[in-house]
Amino acid sequence: MHVGVPREVKEGERRVGLDPQGVAMLVREGFRVSIEAGAGQGINADDLDYRRAGAAVVDRAGAWSGDLVLKVKELQPGEAGGVPRGTAVFSFQHLVGAPDAVRALADAGLTAIAYEMVRDESGRFPILAPMSELAGQLAIEAAVEHGRDVRRVLIIGAGRVARAAADTALDHEMQVTVLCSSATSQASLREAFGGDIATGLATPGEIAAAALGADAIVGAVFAAGLPTPKLVPRSLLGRMKPGSILVDVCIEEGGIAETSRRTTHADPTFVEDGIVHYAVGNMPAAVPREASRALSNAVLPYLRRMQILGIRGAIAEDEGLRSGVLLWKGDVVNEALARESGLPLGAIA
Repeated sequence: MHVGVPREVKEGERRVGLDPQGVAMLVREGFRVSIEAGAGQGINADDLDYRRAGAAVVDRAGAWSGDLVLKVKELQPGEAGGVPRGTAVFSFQHLVGAPDAVRALADAGLTAIAYEMVRDESGRFPILAPMSELAGQLAIEAAVEHGRDVRRVLIIGAGRVARAAADTALDHEMQVTVLCSSATSQASLREAFGGDIATGLATPGEIAAAALGADAIVGAVFAAGLPTPKLVPRSLLGRMKPGSILVDVCIEEGGIAETSRRTTHADPTFVEDGIVHYAVGNMPAAVPREASRALSNAVLPYLRRMQILGIRGAIAEDEGLRSGVLLWKGDVVNEALARESGLPLGAIA
């Protein structure tokens, strides 16, 4: 099986689809790996490191010629141009609320398999998970760096981002409140953290009461394939302490606040209604070596299965992998995306 790894072009994205260690593991198992020249610069891996690992260092066209193309981030505007029709792209896709991007992928005849939608046998998200943990840790670091004397933090959500953020906040000796959507999640949080954090349900009243006393809010809500609910209205932000910070980790799916909009590593914050907003969509790019190593490890089991069964065969056998297929050779096979983009719903043929 031939795996291609192009250089990331999203602003501030320093991760790479496979690090040299991951390449070496694949080559030992009979894969052929082609990586675009310079793709590893963000993790301080040069082309010689990849050659030593067994990869062929190629131009952009060569990296996009694999049976499977591994990326980190979604294709950027214009990036699909010149990519061979039928190419399968395995990466974070973040197509919810992006109908133009869906139509561009469909027009290019590409297959899109989303890291953030692939599930394991227990229903969890094994490729998304390590990035979520890093994002949760980095959310608190961002709050400390860009906020003002952050001592009380409100975390909305109960998944890996939320738990990692709570752990990191406790390490900083902050007072932590975590609000979640269900009594089951609340009980799980209490079991995990005991009396170290306050917990509650994420009702409008509970969110408002906790936010008014908080120095930082971390938006950590994720519902696979759905836009993030707007749980923090503009009217609430206007009542919070001036200089407080909102770290909107879920900005890739639209963000948790009515006032949120995407920011970048180069320009990570803006102030609206007196509240600092940090809404960088690719937060783990701040720790590119660690993040790339974790991604390489997470994707390897799926690559091995594809090598044995082929991409179509692996998707047919693995329901969790199949749940990550959003487009198949240009046909939109995810119902929500078909509806958003106005394209017909197709099937994996």
